[in-house]
Amino acid sequence: MSLLESEAAGVAMTPENIRSRRLPIATNLGVAVAALAVAAVIVYGFGIGGWVLVVVLGTAFYLAGLYAAATRVEGRRSARDRFWKTLIYTACILAVLPLAAVVWTLVTKGIARLDGNFFGTSMNNIGARDPDGGAYHAIVGTIMQVGLATLMAVPLGVLGAIYLVEYGRGRFALTVRFFVDVMTGIPSIVAGLFILSFWVLKVSPIFNDGTPRFSGFAASLALTVLMLPTIVRSTEEMLRLVPGPLREGAYALGVPQWKTILKVVLPTALPGIVTGVMLAVARAAGETAPVLLVAGGAAAINFDPFAGNQSSLALFVYQQAGDASKYAPQRAWTAALTLVALVLALTVAAKLLARRNRLS
Repeated sequence: MSLLESEAAGVAMTPENIRSRRLPIATNLGVAVAALAVAAVIVYGFGIGGWVLVVVLGTAFYLAGLYAAATRVEGRRSARDRFWKTLIYTACILAVLPLAAVVWTLVTKGIARLDGNFFGTSMNNIGARDPDGGAYHAIVGTIMQVGLATLMAVPLGVLGAIYLVEYGRGRFALTVRFFVDVMTGIPSIVAGLFILSFWVLKVSPIFNDGTPRFSGFAASLALTVLMLPTIVRSTEEMLRLVPGPLREGAYALGVPQWKTILKVVLPTALPGIVTGVMLAVARAAGETAPVLLVAGGAAAINFDPFAGNQSSLALFVYQQAGDASKYAPQRAWTAALTLVALVLALTVAAKLLARRNRLS
Protein backbone atom coordinates (compact mmCIF):
# COMPACT_ATOMS: atom_id res chain seq x y z
CA MET A 1 0.00 0.00 0.00
CA SER A 2 1.44 3.36 -1.01
CA LEU A 3 1.46 6.47 1.16
CA LEU A 4 -1.44 8.04 -0.78
CA GLU A 5 -3.49 4.85 -0.55
CA SER A 6 -2.77 4.61 3.19
CA GLU A 7 -3.90 8.19 3.76
CA ALA A 8 -7.03 7.62 1.69
CA ALA A 9 -7.84 4.50 3.73
CA GLY A 10 -7.44 6.39 7.01
CA VAL A 11 -4.32 4.53 8.16
CA ALA A 12 -2.21 6.56 10.62
CA MET A 13 1.28 7.27 9.38
CA THR A 14 3.88 6.17 11.94
CA PRO A 15 7.61 5.43 11.61
CA GLU A 16 6.77 1.72 11.91
CA ASN A 17 4.48 1.49 8.88
CA ILE A 18 6.23 4.14 6.77
CA ARG A 19 9.53 2.21 6.81
CA SER A 20 9.31 -0.44 4.11
CA ARG A 21 12.45 -2.44 4.90
CA ARG A 22 14.07 -3.33 8.20
CA LEU A 23 17.31 -5.10 8.98
CA PRO A 24 16.51 -8.71 9.96
CA ILE A 25 17.44 -9.85 13.45
CA ALA A 26 19.41 -12.73 11.97
CA THR A 27 21.59 -10.26 10.08
CA ASN A 28 22.18 -8.31 13.28
CA LEU A 29 23.28 -11.45 15.12
CA GLY A 30 25.41 -12.53 12.18
CA VAL A 31 27.24 -9.21 12.16
CA ALA A 32 27.91 -9.55 15.91
CA VAL A 33 29.27 -13.09 15.59
CA ALA A 34 31.42 -12.17 12.60
CA ALA A 35 32.79 -9.09 14.39
CA LEU A 36 33.80 -11.12 17.45
CA ALA A 37 35.33 -13.81 15.25
CA VAL A 38 37.42 -11.31 13.30
CA ALA A 39 38.52 -9.60 16.52
CA ALA A 40 39.51 -12.95 18.05
CA VAL A 41 41.54 -13.91 14.98
CA ILE A 42 43.39 -10.58 15.03
CA VAL A 43 44.06 -10.54 18.79
CA TYR A 44 45.01 -14.17 19.31
CA GLY A 45 46.61 -14.56 15.91
CA PHE A 46 49.09 -11.76 16.55
CA GLY A 47 49.24 -12.38 20.31
CA ILE A 48 48.57 -8.76 21.19
CA GLY A 49 46.10 -9.15 24.04
CA GLY A 50 43.35 -11.14 25.73
CA TRP A 51 39.59 -11.40 25.79
CA VAL A 52 39.15 -7.76 26.88
CA LEU A 53 40.77 -6.53 23.67
CA VAL A 54 38.64 -9.02 21.73
CA VAL A 55 35.49 -7.46 23.21
CA VAL A 56 36.68 -3.91 22.47
CA LEU A 57 37.68 -4.64 18.86
CA GLY A 58 34.61 -6.81 18.36
CA THR A 59 32.37 -3.95 19.49
CA ALA A 60 34.05 -1.54 17.06
CA PHE A 61 33.78 -4.04 14.18
CA TYR A 62 30.16 -4.76 15.08
CA LEU A 63 29.18 -1.08 14.98
CA ALA A 64 30.93 -0.59 11.64
CA GLY A 65 29.40 -3.74 10.15
CA LEU A 66 25.95 -2.92 11.48
CA TYR A 67 26.07 0.56 9.95
CA ALA A 68 27.13 -0.85 6.58
CA ALA A 69 24.42 -3.53 6.58
CA ALA A 70 21.71 -1.13 7.76
CA THR A 71 22.70 1.43 5.12
CA ARG A 72 22.30 -1.18 2.40
CA VAL A 73 18.92 -2.45 3.66
CA GLU A 74 17.23 0.51 5.36
CA GLY A 75 18.94 3.53 3.87
CA ARG A 76 21.47 6.01 5.22
CA ARG A 77 19.10 7.91 7.51
CA SER A 78 17.71 4.84 9.27
CA ALA A 79 21.18 3.33 9.43
CA ARG A 80 22.53 6.41 11.17
CA ASP A 81 19.71 6.26 13.72
CA ARG A 82 20.31 2.55 14.31
CA PHE A 83 24.06 3.13 14.69
CA TRP A 84 23.72 5.76 17.41
CA LYS A 85 21.02 3.81 19.23
CA THR A 86 23.19 0.69 19.24
CA LEU A 87 26.21 2.73 20.35
CA ILE A 88 24.28 4.08 23.34
CA TYR A 89 23.05 0.61 24.33
CA THR A 90 26.54 -0.83 23.94
CA ALA A 91 28.09 1.92 26.06
CA CYS A 92 25.50 1.28 28.76
CA ILE A 93 26.26 -2.45 28.77
CA LEU A 94 30.01 -1.86 28.86
CA ALA A 95 29.56 0.54 31.78
CA VAL A 96 27.58 -2.03 33.78
CA LEU A 97 29.93 -4.94 33.05
CA PRO A 98 32.71 -3.89 35.49
CA LEU A 99 30.18 -3.48 38.31
CA ALA A 100 28.63 -6.85 37.51
CA ALA A 101 32.09 -8.43 37.42
CA VAL A 102 32.97 -6.97 40.83
CA VAL A 103 29.72 -8.18 42.40
CA TRP A 104 30.09 -11.63 40.84
CA THR A 105 33.67 -11.94 42.08
CA LEU A 106 32.71 -10.88 45.60
CA VAL A 107 29.81 -13.32 45.75
CA THR A 108 31.68 -16.32 44.33
CA LYS A 109 34.79 -15.82 46.45
CA GLY A 110 33.18 -14.52 49.63
CA ILE A 111 30.19 -16.80 50.06
CA ALA A 112 32.23 -19.71 51.44
CA ARG A 113 32.76 -18.10 54.88
CA LEU A 114 29.29 -16.63 55.29
CA ASP A 115 28.59 -18.57 58.47
CA GLY A 116 27.93 -18.01 62.13
CA ASN A 117 31.60 -18.30 63.04
CA PHE A 118 32.55 -15.42 60.76
CA PHE A 119 29.85 -13.09 62.07
CA GLY A 120 30.02 -14.20 65.70
CA THR A 121 33.76 -14.28 66.48
CA SER A 122 36.71 -11.93 66.31
CA MET A 123 40.36 -12.47 65.46
CA ASN A 124 41.42 -12.43 69.10
CA ASN A 125 43.75 -15.38 69.88
CA ILE A 126 43.48 -16.66 66.29
CA GLY A 127 46.75 -18.07 64.97
CA ALA A 128 48.03 -18.37 61.42
CA ARG A 129 47.06 -22.07 61.26
CA ASP A 130 43.61 -21.58 62.75
CA PRO A 131 40.85 -21.69 60.12
CA ASP A 132 38.37 -20.01 62.47
CA GLY A 133 38.13 -16.33 63.25
CA GLY A 134 35.70 -13.79 61.96
CA ALA A 135 34.92 -10.12 61.52
CA TYR A 136 32.53 -9.46 64.40
CA HIS A 137 34.89 -6.90 65.89
CA ALA A 138 35.29 -5.20 62.50
CA ILE A 139 31.53 -5.09 61.88
CA VAL A 140 30.96 -3.52 65.31
CA GLY A 141 33.70 -0.97 64.64
CA THR A 142 32.34 -0.07 61.20
CA ILE A 143 28.79 0.46 62.49
CA MET A 144 29.99 2.61 65.40
CA GLN A 145 32.46 4.71 63.43
CA VAL A 146 30.22 5.32 60.43
CA GLY A 147 27.20 5.86 62.67
CA LEU A 148 28.95 8.52 64.75
CA ALA A 149 30.36 10.16 61.63
CA THR A 150 26.89 10.26 60.07
CA LEU A 151 25.37 11.79 63.21
CA MET A 152 27.96 14.57 63.05
CA ALA A 153 28.22 15.08 59.29
CA VAL A 154 24.55 15.07 58.27
CA PRO A 155 23.34 17.99 60.44
CA LEU A 156 26.43 20.05 59.67
CA GLY A 157 26.28 19.28 55.95
CA VAL A 158 22.55 19.93 55.55
CA LEU A 159 22.69 23.16 57.56
CA GLY A 160 25.69 24.30 55.54
CA ALA A 161 23.85 23.62 52.29
CA ILE A 162 20.77 25.48 53.56
CA TYR A 163 22.95 28.49 54.33
CA LEU A 164 24.56 28.44 50.88
CA VAL A 165 21.22 28.18 49.06
CA GLU A 166 18.82 30.20 51.20
CA TYR A 167 20.96 32.79 52.99
CA GLY A 168 24.46 32.98 51.54
CA ARG A 169 24.79 35.89 49.12
CA GLY A 170 28.09 37.54 49.96
CA ARG A 171 31.80 36.84 49.83
CA PHE A 172 31.67 34.55 52.85
CA ALA A 173 29.33 32.16 51.02
CA LEU A 174 31.70 32.08 48.03
CA THR A 175 34.58 31.29 50.38
CA VAL A 176 32.65 28.47 52.03
CA ARG A 177 31.67 27.00 48.67
CA PHE A 178 35.29 27.19 47.48
CA PHE A 179 36.62 25.31 50.50
CA VAL A 180 33.86 22.71 50.21
CA ASP A 181 34.89 22.10 46.60
CA VAL A 182 38.53 21.78 47.67
CA MET A 183 37.64 19.34 50.46
CA THR A 184 35.72 17.16 48.01
CA GLY A 185 38.98 15.96 46.51
CA ILE A 186 40.98 15.73 49.72
CA PRO A 187 42.76 12.35 50.10
CA SER A 188 41.60 10.26 53.02
CA ILE A 189 45.15 9.98 54.34
CA VAL A 190 45.22 13.77 54.78
CA ALA A 191 42.04 13.69 56.86
CA GLY A 192 43.55 10.93 58.95
CA LEU A 193 46.76 12.86 59.51
CA PHE A 194 44.81 15.97 60.50
CA ILE A 195 42.81 14.10 63.15
CA LEU A 196 45.97 12.31 64.29
CA SER A 197 47.86 15.55 64.84
CA PHE A 198 44.92 17.44 66.34
CA TRP A 199 42.73 15.00 68.25
CA VAL A 200 44.93 12.00 69.02
CA LEU A 201 48.14 13.87 69.89
CA LYS A 202 46.72 17.14 71.29
CA VAL A 203 43.20 16.60 72.63
CA SER A 204 43.04 12.95 73.71
CA PRO A 205 45.90 13.30 76.26
CA ILE A 206 43.68 15.73 78.20
CA PHE A 207 41.23 12.89 78.89
CA ASN A 208 43.83 10.12 79.33
CA ASP A 209 46.30 11.40 81.94
CA GLY A 210 48.57 12.95 79.34
CA THR A 211 48.83 9.83 77.16
CA PRO A 212 47.70 9.95 73.50
CA ARG A 213 45.14 7.23 72.76
CA PHE A 214 43.67 5.76 69.62
CA SER A 215 39.88 5.41 69.52
CA GLY A 216 36.97 4.72 67.25
CA PHE A 217 35.71 8.25 67.87
CA ALA A 218 38.89 9.66 66.35
CA ALA A 219 38.18 7.57 63.25
CA SER A 220 34.64 8.99 63.22
CA LEU A 221 36.05 12.52 63.21
CA ALA A 222 38.25 11.70 60.23
CA LEU A 223 35.30 10.14 58.40
CA THR A 224 33.22 13.22 59.19
CA VAL A 225 35.80 15.40 57.45
CA LEU A 226 35.50 13.17 54.38
CA MET A 227 31.70 13.01 54.41
CA LEU A 228 30.98 16.72 54.88
CA PRO A 229 31.82 18.02 51.37
CA THR A 230 29.81 15.28 49.67
CA ILE A 231 26.75 15.97 51.81
CA VAL A 232 27.03 19.75 51.42
CA ARG A 233 27.38 19.70 47.64
CA SER A 234 24.69 17.07 47.00
CA THR A 235 22.24 18.74 49.39
CA GLU A 236 22.95 22.14 47.85
CA GLU A 237 22.14 20.84 44.37
CA MET A 238 18.92 19.20 45.58
CA LEU A 239 17.78 22.37 47.34
CA ARG A 240 18.38 24.40 44.19
CA LEU A 241 16.13 22.00 42.25
CA VAL A 242 13.13 22.78 44.48
CA PRO A 243 10.72 24.86 42.32
CA GLY A 244 10.61 28.54 43.18
CA PRO A 245 6.78 28.74 43.20
CA LEU A 246 6.71 26.41 46.22
CA ARG A 247 8.74 28.89 48.24
CA GLU A 248 6.82 31.87 46.86
CA GLY A 249 3.49 30.27 47.70
CA ALA A 250 4.56 29.71 51.30
CA TYR A 251 5.85 33.28 51.57
CA ALA A 252 2.58 34.59 50.13
CA LEU A 253 0.69 32.82 52.91
CA GLY A 254 2.84 34.57 55.49
CA VAL A 255 4.97 31.55 56.42
CA PRO A 256 8.39 32.56 57.82
CA GLN A 257 11.47 31.59 55.86
CA TRP A 258 12.75 29.10 58.44
CA LYS A 259 9.40 27.34 58.51
CA THR A 260 9.22 27.31 54.71
CA ILE A 261 12.61 25.61 54.62
CA LEU A 262 11.57 23.10 57.27
CA LYS A 263 8.09 22.27 55.98
CA VAL A 264 8.36 22.82 52.21
CA VAL A 265 11.93 22.85 50.90
CA LEU A 266 13.48 20.01 52.89
CA PRO A 267 10.62 17.49 52.40
CA THR A 268 10.63 18.19 48.66
CA ALA A 269 14.38 17.65 48.38
CA LEU A 270 14.52 14.74 50.86
CA PRO A 271 15.00 11.86 48.36
CA GLY A 272 17.96 13.61 46.75
CA ILE A 273 19.43 14.52 50.13
CA VAL A 274 19.20 10.90 51.24
CA THR A 275 21.00 9.81 48.07
CA GLY A 276 23.84 12.22 48.77
CA VAL A 277 24.08 11.09 52.39
CA MET A 278 24.27 7.44 51.36
CA LEU A 279 27.03 8.24 48.87
CA ALA A 280 28.96 9.82 51.72
CA VAL A 281 28.25 6.84 53.99
CA ALA A 282 29.46 4.43 51.32
CA ARG A 283 32.69 6.37 50.96
CA ALA A 284 33.22 6.50 54.72
CA ALA A 285 32.54 2.80 55.19
CA GLY A 286 35.19 1.89 52.64
CA GLU A 287 37.99 4.06 54.02
CA THR A 288 41.05 2.30 55.44
CA ALA A 289 43.79 4.90 55.97
CA PRO A 290 42.01 7.10 58.56
CA VAL A 291 41.00 4.09 60.65
CA LEU A 292 44.52 2.69 60.55
CA LEU A 293 46.04 6.04 61.55
CA VAL A 294 43.74 7.10 64.38
CA ALA A 295 41.91 3.95 65.54
CA GLY A 296 44.91 1.64 65.31
CA GLY A 297 42.99 -1.52 64.54
CA ALA A 298 42.33 -4.33 66.99
CA ALA A 299 41.80 -8.09 66.93
CA ALA A 300 39.41 -8.03 69.89
CA ILE A 301 35.90 -6.63 70.16
CA ASN A 302 35.67 -3.08 71.50
CA PHE A 303 32.20 -1.69 72.17
CA ASP A 304 33.52 1.63 73.50
CA PRO A 305 34.33 4.02 70.62
CA PHE A 306 35.85 6.56 73.01
CA ALA A 307 38.54 4.34 74.52
CA GLY A 308 40.89 1.78 73.04
CA ASN A 309 41.80 0.61 69.58
CA GLN A 310 39.03 -0.35 67.20
CA SER A 311 38.92 -2.03 63.81
CA SER A 312 36.63 -1.71 60.78
CA LEU A 313 35.64 -3.90 57.85
CA ALA A 314 37.78 -1.98 55.37
CA LEU A 315 40.81 -2.22 57.67
CA PHE A 316 40.07 -5.91 58.28
CA VAL A 317 40.07 -6.55 54.52
CA TYR A 318 43.39 -4.72 54.19
CA GLN A 319 45.00 -6.67 57.03
CA GLN A 320 43.73 -10.07 55.93
CA ALA A 321 44.69 -9.49 52.29
CA GLY A 322 48.30 -8.98 53.39
CA ASP A 323 48.36 -11.81 55.93
CA ALA A 324 50.54 -14.84 55.25
CA SER A 325 47.97 -17.34 56.51
CA LYS A 326 46.31 -19.48 53.87
CA TYR A 327 42.93 -18.79 55.51
CA ALA A 328 43.32 -15.00 55.42
CA PRO A 329 42.32 -14.38 51.75
CA GLN A 330 39.00 -16.12 52.30
CA ARG A 331 38.30 -13.92 55.32
CA ALA A 332 39.19 -10.84 53.25
CA TRP A 333 36.77 -11.77 50.45
CA THR A 334 33.94 -12.48 52.88
CA ALA A 335 34.56 -9.22 54.74
CA ALA A 336 34.50 -7.30 51.45
CA LEU A 337 31.20 -8.95 50.52
CA THR A 338 29.83 -8.11 53.98
CA LEU A 339 30.86 -4.47 53.59
CA VAL A 340 29.12 -4.16 50.22
CA ALA A 341 26.00 -5.87 51.58
CA LEU A 342 25.98 -3.57 54.62
CA VAL A 343 26.19 -0.42 52.50
CA LEU A 344 23.51 -1.77 50.15
CA ALA A 345 21.18 -2.55 53.06
CA LEU A 346 21.66 0.92 54.55
CA THR A 347 21.01 2.54 51.16
CA VAL A 348 17.79 0.58 50.57
CA ALA A 349 16.56 1.28 54.10
CA ALA A 350 17.27 5.00 53.78
CA LYS A 351 15.54 5.16 50.39
CA LEU A 352 12.44 3.40 51.74
CA LEU A 353 12.36 5.68 54.78
CA ALA A 354 12.68 8.81 52.64
CA ARG A 355 9.92 7.60 50.32
CA ARG A 356 7.64 6.82 53.25
CA ASN A 357 8.19 10.24 54.80
CA ARG A 358 7.54 11.94 51.46
CA LEU A 359 4.28 10.06 50.90
CA SER A 360 3.10 10.80 54.42
